[in-house]
Amino acid sequence: MADQTLTGTLKRVASDYPSRRALFVAGKLEITYSHLDDLVDFAASRLVDAGILPGDVVALTFPNTVEFVIMFLAVIRSRATAAPLNAAYTQEEFEFYLSDSDSKLLVTNKAGNAAAAAVGAAGKLGIRCATADLTESSSKVQIDGLPASANGHATPEATIDNDPSDVALFLHTSGTTSRPKGVPLTQQNLAASVRNIRSAYRLSENDSTLIVLPLFHVHGLIAGLLSSLSAGASVALPAAGRFSASTFWADIRAAGATWYTAVPTVHQILLDRHASSPESPHPTLRFIRSCSAALAPTVLTHLEAAFGSPVLESYAMTEASHLMCTNPLPEDGPHKPGSVGLPVGQEMGILDESGAVQAPGVPGEVCIRGPNVTKGYKNNPEANRAAFLHGWLRTGDVGFLDGDGYLHLVGRIKELINRGGEKISPIEVDAVLLAHPGVAQAVAFGVPDDKYGEEINCAVIPRDGAEIDVVEMEKYCKKNLAAFKVPKKIFVTETLPKTATGKIQRRLVAEQFVARASATKVGA
Repeated sequence: MADQTLTGTLKRVASDYPSRRALFVAGKLEITYSHLDDLVDFAASRLVDAGILPGDVVALTFPNTVEFVIMFLAVIRSRATAAPLNAAYTQEEFEFYLSDSDSKLLVTNKAGNAAAAAVGAAGKLGIRCATADLTESSSKVQIDGLPASANGHATPEATIDNDPSDVALFLHTSGTTSRPKGVPLTQQNLAASVRNIRSAYRLSENDSTLIVLPLFHVHGLIAGLLSSLSAGASVALPAAGRFSASTFWADIRAAGATWYTAVPTVHQILLDRHASSPESPHPTLRFIRSCSAALAPTVLTHLEAAFGSPVLESYAMTEASHLMCTNPLPEDGPHKPGSVGLPVGQEMGILDESGAVQAPGVPGEVCIRGPNVTKGYKNNPEANRAAFLHGWLRTGDVGFLDGDGYLHLVGRIKELINRGGEKISPIEVDAVLLAHPGVAQAVAFGVPDDKYGEEINCAVIPRDGAEIDVVEMEKYCKKNLAAFKVPKKIFVTETLPKTATGKIQRRLVAEQFVARASATKVGA
């Protein structure tokens, strides 16, 4: 039963490695596995005594702090459901997420005003609020806003019995739809996912990582934090509570990190900083992981050359409790630039529109099934009918498996550009644009066109100190792309709309630059 629940796995790790460092903030604190276990049990007991019942949703909005880690683990330990939320949301956004998740309690950080919008939204909805703060001695978490135990003592931890079917985590997909879909993930889903990640990257108690991405997102939460903790490894949190390129390598050294995981945008930021201010010497990591968006082969090559570590591109989604595919470690097989790697811990099929499995090399929709996959979206039968087919979860991505079983993604079904019947993958165009020496970031997208139905446009951000000549860029595209794939318009810009994790939102980019083009026409 222990290995069927995430909390059971973490209990076993605390028993196996009681004196090893679990959490670390440079210059501030270190917490061992035994101490973390005690902190989590105490906080879980406080939640139970305050009336939090199995299945109740507890929303959490924090920076990347120790308090978030403890409260997240305490919520799922108490058999409740944790719903991490981005503190940068507006009050209106918080109202949606708190309401849609049916949250019974909101817990925030004690210091600062970052959670003010969340508290305002909770008050409007009649949801109770509490704050959590680690005491100066780090002996316990002070939780204010919860009623005290009726008998003055916390509920004994032994009386809380987690079940594999308990919904432990509730997240919303960012997706391409206007209304995010709620994804419930069980203890069993999470236990299976961290097991897959540990296996794929050979994570052990000898590893250490620095959290780069926000912990309210599935990538940082499961791949960075929970997989490490389930392996007995050490997790370092940035002192500022968020990623900082200027302190990244100092934080890596202080943590003794052996790897890190991030989105392509973060890798590019680190590369750009390295180009202008080389880090010498920088520690050699066991591997660098990239996920949540396509990593252009040229960026992968530059990363490996700059930092001397293998870069492993992977493929994940919230509904799969994160990991689905990854390129293997060098000792386990080749990694193929442009591929997201081999399936890990679940079945994967490339299906056509009728549900038939496609042969190697033939593209179709990527579909998965396995113990890490959600059973369905919350209160959304229409989305469930569309997403599940004969027991498979449809990812909405188009791709193909090569002869070695590696997955190559073509693009999102809804993002493929249909130019006069020619289906164009924007990912392929992105890769060509990013190979240009003057381009730091790039995204291709489809726009309506009277003649072809859709036409391809792109937006590019220049590298520091570089100037992009649009005419020269057009010539470059014509040289490196088939004629029908050459962007009709190239926009040079300083910023692109991104998610909170740094993932470029292709749909929003298209909307922004289509509007800009329309405004230009009107004013002409």
